[in-house]
Amino acid sequence: MQNDRNYVGSLWVGVVAVIALLYCSPARADARVILLRGWFGVFSTGLDEIADALKAKGIRAEVAGHLYWRKAADDILRERAEGKTDALVLVGHSQGANNVIDMARVLEAKNVPVALLVTLAPYRQNPIPSNVMRAINYYQSTGWGAPITAGTGFRGRLSNIDVKEDSTVSHINLDKSTRVQAEIAREVGAVVKAN
Repeated sequence: MQNDRNYVGSLWVGVVAVIALLYCSPARADARVILLRGWFGVFSTGLDEIADALKAKGIRAEVAGHLYWRKAADDILRERAEGKTDALVLVGHSQGANNVIDMARVLEAKNVPVALLVTLAPYRQNPIPSNVMRAINYYQSTGWGAPITAGTGFRGRLSNIDVKEDSTVSHINLDKSTRVQAEIAREVGAVVKAN
């Protein structure tokens, strides 16, 4: 009888230890989403709508002017040095699209991966660096923007989506397209779910 009690007691101690380990282990990393507006910050208000939709789902998203890109990259590098490993999502419209590519390039030099990079109508943009796992570009072949290309060593997935078939979409309002917004939110959601 005493051995049975010892066995049951040991079993309970083991169960409690496993539960404690589960609660004490590091939390799952979340995604950090940075959305950069274009010149002057007034033509990219659709990015605010995307950020609001993401925040409503509990996803950390911030919108800033395109000049914020260098500070954001420095902040990410500092956070990585402190041990934070949030998945990174970079989204930009117009000049902000070019700047999220610049940002990814700075992060590439420090071996920081970018889970998802989305560009909306970039112009004369640099190739996508090798640290980007998934890149999506929305552009108009009959208007503003161009397809993005892969840089040296890029092994991720790259998609160029030409929106020329939708005559209601222009460079100024591409970020406000409900279809484009929904697709971006879905892709960000996939990154969050994977992490």
